[in-house]
Amino acid sequence: MPQQKDIVKIAIQMPGAYPQLIQLDQKKPLSAVIKEVCDGWNLPGPENYALQYADGVQTYITESNRLDIKNGCILRLTKAPGCCAEDLYKGIQSSDSGVRCDSLKELAGVSTDVTFAQEFISRDGHLLLVKIVEDSNESNVIMTHTLTAFMELMDHGIVSWENLSSVFIKKIAGFVNTKPTDVSIQQVSLDILESMVLSSHSLFLQVKHEVTMEKLIAHLQVTNQQIQTKAMALLMALLQTAGDSERQEMFAFLNKKNLRQYIYKNIIHSSGLVQDEMAHYLYVLQSVTLNHLEPRMRTPLDCYSQEQRDILHGLRQAAFETESENSLSHERRRSLCAKEFKKLGFSNNSNPGQDLVRTPPGLLAMDTMFYFANRYPDAYSRFVLENSSREDKHECPFARSSIQLTLILCEILRIGETPSETGSDYHPIFFSQDRLLEELFCVCIQLLNKTWKEMRATQEDFGKVMQVVREQITRTLSSKPTSLELFKNKVNALNYSEILKLRQTERLHQEETLAPPVLELKERLKPELLELIRQQRLNRLCQGTMFRKISSRRRQDKLWYCRLSPNHKMLHYGDVEDDTEAPPIETLQNKIPVADIKSLLTGKDCPHMKENKGKQNKDVLDLAFSITYDVECSLNFIAPSRIDFCLWTDGLSVLLGREMSSESMRSELEILLSMEIKLRLLDLENVPIPDNAPIIPKPPSNYNFCYDFSQTEQ
Repeated sequence: MPQQKDIVKIAIQMPGAYPQLIQLDQKKPLSAVIKEVCDGWNLPGPENYALQYADGVQTYITESNRLDIKNGCILRLTKAPGCCAEDLYKGIQSSDSGVRCDSLKELAGVSTDVTFAQEFISRDGHLLLVKIVEDSNESNVIMTHTLTAFMELMDHGIVSWENLSSVFIKKIAGFVNTKPTDVSIQQVSLDILESMVLSSHSLFLQVKHEVTMEKLIAHLQVTNQQIQTKAMALLMALLQTAGDSERQEMFAFLNKKNLRQYIYKNIIHSSGLVQDEMAHYLYVLQSVTLNHLEPRMRTPLDCYSQEQRDILHGLRQAAFETESENSLSHERRRSLCAKEFKKLGFSNNSNPGQDLVRTPPGLLAMDTMFYFANRYPDAYSRFVLENSSREDKHECPFARSSIQLTLILCEILRIGETPSETGSDYHPIFFSQDRLLEELFCVCIQLLNKTWKEMRATQEDFGKVMQVVREQITRTLSSKPTSLELFKNKVNALNYSEILKLRQTERLHQEETLAPPVLELKERLKPELLELIRQQRLNRLCQGTMFRKISSRRRQDKLWYCRLSPNHKMLHYGDVEDDTEAPPIETLQNKIPVADIKSLLTGKDCPHMKENKGKQNKDVLDLAFSITYDVECSLNFIAPSRIDFCLWTDGLSVLLGREMSSESMRSELEILLSMEIKLRLLDLENVPIPDNAPIIPKPPSNYNFCYDFSQTEQ
């Protein structure tokens, strides 16, 4: 008695007969099952019959795939594959063109099944199809069915493509090269040639010799999308199979013929929406084309190469108008070069080539910098000189930024990566721009400088700025801009404040999708974490901060220090000398009781900002705050940084019993909430939690070591 899991309940159909409902025993031989079905309909010769699926892909049932049959499947009793193959083989050779046409049409449909294909090929049926093509005596309809059937048979990999004759290849190429009398013939011919090219290098050479590149490009200009797609598929196959020298030769020809402009004009721009299959080939073309940059990306700068050293010095000389270097002594010239390389943003100003030994981006970073300096000299000089005039900690380093930006662009454009089989994420801008990477770099390096200023960044914020710039580029490219000008407009409109808004919106959306228990946990944790931030702010005020006084002439002169007393009841402040780091609280001559503080003012509402109305720049306004403690008395501050501004305004708000409102507080609260929720949701089963903090290890015996933080930028 078979087990229940070996029994499958199915229905079997046959034209002109009532269906049979049977319980298929999967352990019983398939031949025995077919015999029982034939006996049910009183059919002789069960060996001439087979079962196949009635719906969907009508695959023959064999011993190897019978376990895929599920309960409720509908099967059909039909001619056995061998019998079908024999009948079609004879029908193809009939003297009646109608019989030949019907046989070839049926063959094209049934050849998708590998079981049938094996039977037909074992009778050398594929050679019969080859002969029909070589003779070329049939009508267009018969030829279309012949080529379709041939393609389906060959797709199973039973027969090698390399066994095909040169006559056959020339005939297929002829269908592609000549003006089509039947579009269907041309479509399937392009399919066949693509499979040939991908199968071997020798066939690649034959097809490349027979099919003209001009004709393939011409096929991209037709209105028939199927022809466009098939032609693009063959072009991609040729490019992917070609050797390095052959590929360079083909690229040179395609560039000469403005292939990108053809595609942009006749496919992307004209059709608007690109079908999925074509989108894949556009993605492959983009990948294959951009990958010619990979050797430069993988090659480090050679410090012994005079040509490469000249390029670096050319970057320096293009940025700074210097006196004639030939008249300077060796030491003076060396000192001048080191100073200017430092202003240019190189970490190793005595040997700037060391900054470019990291791969990727390797020499590609030097190429993009050199392109920017030569293509847009005014923008290049403005970038370098503007940052040279800033304070050291606020300057945006051109070279370091360029190296990291080049790497980011390589990652976004997937330079050096093998095209995915299912990839379809192409960039329309690629087809409207010849030197995409270089031109994108020129736009994005200026964007980086703009974002740096918007974030009021310092050298410590370099990684954060690069993350924002990556996000700006990625978000803009995802909108599929079709031209460099459109990309430039969109990416510049997506400023830092817009990025923060988008992040906040996405964060809120994520929170809305959180499970109710997680949201409840978050609300329960908030008061505890807010109290933690409050204590940190008060502790920071107790440590104190050095402030500068801004005179009416807008020049920096004296310093003063302010700190909160340990009992949080008094603010102590007073003038200090330049070399004082943290003066003791007893040395600060002035004090204000916290209980006397009436209000906290910021920005243009501050008394010292109103006095100089119209004279203060935005940077100073954003750092200004005041406390009022009498009717006409106030203590006015200009914070040394935005972080200090947030710390002090939050701390003073806590002293006044108000809610903290700075962006720093919101960011810290979000980080703490995220960390705490993740820790609470961790599966800590059988993980011992220690009651005491771990022992701090002993300090190292010496500090003669360093770490190259630039490596973390990757």
